[in-house]
Amino acid sequence: MAKTKKKKVIIGMSGGVDSAVAAYLLKRDGYEVVGLFMHNWEEDGCPSTDDWRDVERVCAAIGIDCYSVNFAKEYADGVFEYFLNEYKAYRTPNPDVLCNRVVKFGVFRDYALSLGADCIATGHYCKVGEHLAAPTLLRAADEGKDQTYFLNQVQTEQLCNVMFPLADMLKPRVREIAAELNLPVAAKKDSTGICFIGERKFKQFLKQYLPAQSGDIVDVNGNVVGRHDGLMYYTLGQRRGLGIGGVKGEVGRWFVLDKDVKNNRLIVSCGDESELFSSALEGSGFNVIGKFDMPEKLDCTAKTRYRQPDFPATLTVKSDGRFTIEFQTKQRAVTPGQYAVIYVGERCVGGGVIERAEK
Repeated sequence: MAKTKKKKVIIGMSGGVDSAVAAYLLKRDGYEVVGLFMHNWEEDGCPSTDDWRDVERVCAAIGIDCYSVNFAKEYADGVFEYFLNEYKAYRTPNPDVLCNRVVKFGVFRDYALSLGADCIATGHYCKVGEHLAAPTLLRAADEGKDQTYFLNQVQTEQLCNVMFPLADMLKPRVREIAAELNLPVAAKKDSTGICFIGERKFKQFLKQYLPAQSGDIVDVNGNVVGRHDGLMYYTLGQRRGLGIGGVKGEVGRWFVLDKDVKNNRLIVSCGDESELFSSALEGSGFNVIGKFDMPEKLDCTAKTRYRQPDFPATLTVKSDGRFTIEFQTKQRAVTPGQYAVIYVGERCVGGGVIERAEK
């Protein structure tokens, strides 16, 4: 009797604990597993060198082959250029979202399938379901680690032949498995830096690429209360790093209220944050994941940033991808350049870029 050929899975390895355990789970379940590490940033002292070493050590411990591939040009052209252009426009981008669509589920997926993979896998915390013979994106079992927000721009076809081994796992259990296996990354802390670039002092990093122009920090009455390093470095609602305090009449904490781009002034307020709250937003580039019969108005829940509980909302999408979201309760610091992401129950319907908030 002929032996059934194992399904080949190429998994994106980051050098972290999540992809390491995901690779182990795939091998345990009988797949032919190959680890593939992406070098997507070229610079002296780039943290990816250390991450690649960790990938090699993990794959040796698990007993799978591993290789590396260079997608630095694709990342620079498809993600980093957008990142810089958004900062030039004084908006606050989220490069991780675009990185998923362009790199991880774009060129990486295509490359892996060209090598003969039946499927690709990653260490993301999310699930792939199916509806009307098309893939859908669902929340992970671990609500605190769920990463569907960052996958809101992935196109439907990019979720075909994709596996998420951590879909039903909680992060503490992932750490336990890594420790039980004595994997060299069992205690390695999670990355919180810019996608593929790593953790850096952000202002110094951005100054290498964009010239900054300092200016006045003013309160809502136009009084100068400090100096800013460049409007691009600040985001709505920000409290830390403003370098102001002890101003006469000050009550409560200072926060960023707005940016006066024309006059290069950062507008701040103190105490009452009511002006930061919005009742709706307008956006563009709404991406629908899977087959979804979008009504004229969709009752749903939404997020306007990753670390945020869902809030009830109503979505309206136009044929050109422009959209509006009306909130049942006002939301704080809805920020242009970030993504608004829509859910119906456990399903991530999709999302788009926030253009402006409405009071």
